[in-house]
Amino acid sequence: MSGRTYLGMPAFPEAAALSTRNVTLRANLRHATHTIRDKRAKAVAELDDWQRLRAAGAAVKTRALRHLDHYLEQAEAAVTAAGGQVHWAADAAEANRIVTELVRASGETEIVKVKSMTTQEIGLNDALAEAGITACETDLAELIVQLGDDLPSHILVPAIHRNRTEIRDIFRERMADWGRPAPDGLTDRPAELAEAARLHLREKFLRAKVAVSGANFVVAETGTLVVVESEGNGRMCLTLPETLISVVGIEKVVPTWQDLEVFLQLLPRSSTAERMNPYTSMWTGTTDGDGPRNFHLVLLDNGRTDTLADTVGRQALRCIRCSACLNVCPVYERAGGHAYGSAYPGPIGAILTPQLRGTDSELDASLPFASSLCGACYEVCPVAIDIPEVLVHLRERVVEGGEVVRGGTKVTIRPAKGHAAERAAMRAARWTLDHPGALRAAQRLASRTRRLHPRRLPGPGRAWSDTRAVPEVPAESFRDWWRRTRGESAE
Repeated sequence: MSGRTYLGMPAFPEAAALSTRNVTLRANLRHATHTIRDKRAKAVAELDDWQRLRAAGAAVKTRALRHLDHYLEQAEAAVTAAGGQVHWAADAAEANRIVTELVRASGETEIVKVKSMTTQEIGLNDALAEAGITACETDLAELIVQLGDDLPSHILVPAIHRNRTEIRDIFRERMADWGRPAPDGLTDRPAELAEAARLHLREKFLRAKVAVSGANFVVAETGTLVVVESEGNGRMCLTLPETLISVVGIEKVVPTWQDLEVFLQLLPRSSTAERMNPYTSMWTGTTDGDGPRNFHLVLLDNGRTDTLADTVGRQALRCIRCSACLNVCPVYERAGGHAYGSAYPGPIGAILTPQLRGTDSELDASLPFASSLCGACYEVCPVAIDIPEVLVHLRERVVEGGEVVRGGTKVTIRPAKGHAAERAAMRAARWTLDHPGALRAAQRLASRTRRLHPRRLPGPGRAWSDTRAVPEVPAESFRDWWRRTRGESAE
């Protein structure tokens, strides 16, 4: 079991400063993200009503979140009526405890897993390992990450930071430690790598008695869970084992099957640039003689209810984990996913993680600033999450502090450390802009002393000027130029 976790990782600027120097990483990311986003653009262009479909997806998610209590209770009743058992987990620790106890009750010490962002969020694999239970990832990219004792760096393609030569070496060196070894003479041809993974995983599928999954959606009216994937490993995990445990964030609920239809059009085009996912698996409770005999649904809060209380930030809960925002983000492309220190990298991670975990740590307080605010993420989001709006909202929270909801209770948080100079500068700028005379005097002073201005800024400004040229101050301000050329009356 990998011992790597996101705990204790440095703030984003520090982590990004290291990752941006990794030439191989940047080349891998640039090639992969450009390829995926170009294919996505073509797939989306096929639909004349894409913007209306996008608006429908946003509306469905907004309605579900507004009445989340109702739909969760409806889903619980439907799952229970269909033979499943529902467990409620307030946080990561409770979810890990529930899953661990369920696996122990089965008597098994090894399980198979479907790719799941939620279980990465709560650190389930490490929690199971502490209990003597081995969790085997079956998604190809997740398998690469696990064998390499690594961390995922992308929502859709967790091993996007690895090239095929690196993958071949990982398979050769580590596959035998987890089960069937890599074939002799394995090359870095994609077909050979896929076949090696297929042979390795086939043995695990056939002997597994317990599987753990997440879910892309939960249909409240019938209690049906939905997993979409491209490899077929998910379907093997969802149908062969005797016990299936699904850990699902409470925001994954959609009201009806008609609503689900919208997302089954939005998600594949936005994520894998396909018209339809190759494998769309749906299950409702248990059925005699077909599929798992025991089904457990663990509904996870872990900060989602607190996020829902934020009228601006709650739109992050609309996310359907397509990763389109990562593939167009210039910051993600250069820094990579590990720099975000979270299971959710990229633009969506920059707004979701600080809400789920709070902004108390230096890392989480830095995430809302991990963006250029170019807006490309909003343009491609299939559920129209205004990520730049939430980023600015969270930046204000970090710098100014204020009232937030934590654990269901309103609390007042203090401004994060390291922003005192920024707050002072903004207050001074606001006062100056509110007083035209002072602004004019400041502009003239800056013009007359322009030859004395440093090329690098001192103090906190050094972080800005280390990678940018400080612009030269003109010989006169626009106001003075206007007065000189157009006259006092024109002003």
